[in-house]
Amino acid sequence: MRVYLLVCLVAAVVTFLLTPLARWIATRSGAYTAVRARDVHTVPTPRLGGLAMLGGLVVSFVIASHIPFLQPVFRDSGNTAWGVIGGAAIVCAIGVVDDIWDLDWMIKLVGQILAAGLMAWQGVQLITLPIGGLTIGSSRMSLFVTVLMIVVAMNAVNFVDGLDGLAAGVVAIGGGAFFVYTYILTLNSSPLDYASLASLVVAALVGVCVGFLPFNFHQARIFMGDSGSMLIGLTLAAAAIIITGKIDPEKISGGQTIPVYLPMLLPFAVLVLPLLDMTMAVIRRLAQGKSPFHPDRRHLHHRLLSIGHTHRRAVFVMYLWTGVFAFGGVSLVAFPWRDVVVGTLIASAVALVLTLGPLRGRGGYDDHRTARHATRAR
Repeated sequence: MRVYLLVCLVAAVVTFLLTPLARWIATRSGAYTAVRARDVHTVPTPRLGGLAMLGGLVVSFVIASHIPFLQPVFRDSGNTAWGVIGGAAIVCAIGVVDDIWDLDWMIKLVGQILAAGLMAWQGVQLITLPIGGLTIGSSRMSLFVTVLMIVVAMNAVNFVDGLDGLAAGVVAIGGGAFFVYTYILTLNSSPLDYASLASLVVAALVGVCVGFLPFNFHQARIFMGDSGSMLIGLTLAAAAIIITGKIDPEKISGGQTIPVYLPMLLPFAVLVLPLLDMTMAVIRRLAQGKSPFHPDRRHLHHRLLSIGHTHRRAVFVMYLWTGVFAFGGVSLVAFPWRDVVVGTLIASAVALVLTLGPLRGRGGYDDHRTARHATRAR
């Protein structure tokens, strides 16, 4: 555990130190997020935060590769570990270009597919599921499912990245739960050698998110941009794919049967809000005859603002729901499923009361924007 905490700390510190440099590059290159009708921020803000996050990810992996406990992970996985870095570098580069020049959505999608394909080629590929030893029927189907999962995860995180600190915080909270999941399952499956590439990837991911948050929380001094949102979405998907099929159900005790036979549960629990937001947005836009990537102002975080939440309270509400679903999922590895269901329902009820009750303030989204514009005008 201490080794993973060290990796997380390295990723956080490096990202924190590199973020001012990323902001400087953004200001010099003109990579600003302008104020548009659908936006919440009121002044143009530099982006390219993904550059700092990529730096934290790379440095943490380099240091991890020299730690004796984790060296077998890099040796036994072949190029898989570095394949994650390669995929992250590709989507970060695409995001940087988009953050500066605003690429067409189709070009970005092609780049996402290329990055996912590279990771699959390097071994980050969904081949088996721990459901009675189920194997995906063909290499083409395996590649398709893998690429689809990675692309969906990237776009889900990208869709939810609409408030200061929202995407980084949601992934950090969900990633923390996911780390516990991968660590416990690996420990029970291989008690004599519980070094895990999935745990390493998630530890580094949580670190880069935590290191970036001080600069990104409201009022943000820099946005992660597509270079950051696609990077953390891809990294989370990579960890989910790596852990899937690595656990032998026969070595898991009866109380842990459910998380073993549903290995993708927690990744979906971590991304439940981004996936819900993305699904609603795609359906809404297609119904209007628009591109699924056409921007609007009807995301979940916009709706929270419209019912009276302030910017920070809306973010905390999203954090709260992420924690409920993510840690509710990870509880399955330690508690009977019936107790987990009851506990999750109670936590959901409390979260719902806080969402619709005392956390709400006065005024809606447009009122808050008007007030901030007036304050800045004075």
